[in-house]
Amino acid sequence: MTHETEDGSLYGTIFRRRDTRGEFTGEPIPEEVLRRVLSAAHAAPSVGLSQPWDFVVVSDMDLRKRFREHVLAEREVFEDRLDVERARVFANIKIEGIVESSAGIVVGYDPARGAPDVLGRHAIADAGLYSVCLAIQNLWLAATAEGLGVGWVSFYREEFLRDLVGFPGNVRPVAWLCVGPVRDLPTVPDLERHGWRERLPLDAVVHHERYEPRG
Repeated sequence: MTHETEDGSLYGTIFRRRDTRGEFTGEPIPEEVLRRVLSAAHAAPSVGLSQPWDFVVVSDMDLRKRFREHVLAEREVFEDRLDVERARVFANIKIEGIVESSAGIVVGYDPARGAPDVLGRHAIADAGLYSVCLAIQNLWLAATAEGLGVGWVSFYREEFLRDLVGFPGNVRPVAWLCVGPVRDLPTVPDLERHGWRERLPLDAVVHHERYEPRG
């Protein structure tokens, strides 16, 4: 892919972005950089301008270690479900950089924000959740442009993370993002490098006028 460049353009940033695990240096994130990255996340589009997101920045190492223990336990749960060959591949894949990164950013979804009259959500209840995902993507791209790595940790139970960071019962934790300076960003995604999955070609997912099943 010739467009996967190291330039500072938007496209360069998009194709340089990676789900980061083992590349964190642990160096602190300058406060002004963190502020810019969070501002980019908060500038995301949202259904009915509801802005249903919250960001909890977690620097405390004890909290991060507690979360990591939970994540590693969930890793074992997943691994136990795999057949022998997939388990062999999975054993070499690092799934988190919780303590190696500079901080965690927990992103929450508050469906009550702007309710009950959230313009555009009456027919699609998940539109608010989609908005939070757009904020995460903004954050990820801004972090990449700033030279930071981001890793989305998804091996957790929502109720555990909700209690850990003090979200009220109606706020859904959508992501724990490991964030911080990195040595580099791999040119090939980890899951592809380890042989877990391969990226599909664009033509495999683009349809015209109507969906057409593909092999």
